[in-house]
Amino acid sequence: MVVEEFPVGEPGAGPYGVVVGGDGAVWVTEVHHGRIGRWSGTGYSAVALPDPAGRPSVPAIGPDGALWFTETAGHRIGRVGPDGGLSSFPVPGAGPFGLTAGPDGALWFTAMNTGRVGRISTSGDVVQFDVPGGGFPAMITAGPDGALWFALNQADAIGRVTTSGDVTTHPLPTAGANPVGITATPDAVWFVEIGAGQVGRITPDGRVAEFPLPDREAKPHAIAAAPDGSCWFTEWATGRVGRIAPDGTVETHDLPGAEPHGVAVGPDGAVWVALESGALARLT
Repeated sequence: MVVEEFPVGEPGAGPYGVVVGGDGAVWVTEVHHGRIGRWSGTGYSAVALPDPAGRPSVPAIGPDGALWFTETAGHRIGRVGPDGGLSSFPVPGAGPFGLTAGPDGALWFTAMNTGRVGRISTSGDVVQFDVPGGGFPAMITAGPDGALWFALNQADAIGRVTTSGDVTTHPLPTAGANPVGITATPDAVWFVEIGAGQVGRITPDGRVAEFPLPDREAKPHAIAAAPDGSCWFTEWATGRVGRIAPDGTVETHDLPGAEPHGVAVGPDGAVWVALESGALARLT
């Protein structure tokens, strides 16, 4: 395993979320400086958002090929087009955080403040759906069953919403699990429990398995599926990144920086991690 580090942004920018585009470029949110950055392999550039305090959090590649992102404090969802043009769409009071491309040609997001999940079309039309009990929805992913799955951080549960807006929830076996990150493989949905130091797996029919990490105090934060069926996850408290195999076997690797948050796997299999200490790490 080779680990490389690429400093990005200015000191204190706080690289947070990361996603790899179809062209291999790596997009990163600068949560503290209110900017969206792009690493192309030959250099790094960033565009400043109109609201520097908007806290851009989770990026996603939309079905239109553009870079979309949530602004959690700004209550907006933003878009950077292929031409570099910037636009945004208000989601009043919602605190949007998680974001993913859905199977219906739209993007789906979580609204932490209001306990909802929502859908935004590529033209900016927004509709939201209540989650029973609220639960502080965190990250969201497109599942293998054509629905969207999301982590309910304060409810110790995993939620599911169909593209028509029907919401169901699945309680987790562990109290204080506090799930945050979530991703999907072809046969299941995987998530990380920041409060319990575990990685979990739920099948479309609702069967849950949990896998304790070697370090239960690692505070796993984000998780991303790889082409081989494994998943990579960040350990925010330890400065490591981990890999979990489909059978639950875990390995971890030290990172050169601190506070790893977002993680993404590129089309070439390289793993990218956003380190809030000020860098992107690449594992090959």
